[in-house]
Amino acid sequence: MIRFLHTRIRVRDLEQSISFYKILGYTLGEFKESPEGNSLAFLELPGNDVFLELCHSPDNLATCPEDLMHTALGVSDILEYCDQVEKAGIEIWPSGWREKFSTGGRKMAFVTDPDGYEVEILER
Repeated sequence: MIRFLHTRIRVRDLEQSISFYKILGYTLGEFKESPEGNSLAFLELPGNDVFLELCHSPDNLATCPEDLMHTALGVSDILEYCDQVEKAGIEIWPSGWREKFSTGGRKMAFVTDPDGYEVEILER
């Protein structure tokens, strides 16, 4: 059997990115330096087998073109989750997301990490 294990994204400021993802519920697992000189932080979500690998290289400026890729998180209560994230200082978008949830349909919102990577939030 083949299993999906992790996704790597390049970041400009490793500590800032770790702090951002901790607000979303990730915990820092392994941290190491690669033979190429990259700093690697493996983030995990409780109950998940897939990791998010943050990679910082002092020689590589990370840039993420708008809408190139995104990750997605499933939460049981999107209003509660988004309220906690917003109280921690992260902007939820699109604007008016609370009002859109009251009209029915699929409940989804987004946040953008410090390097421009989008994180989709879905109620599951």
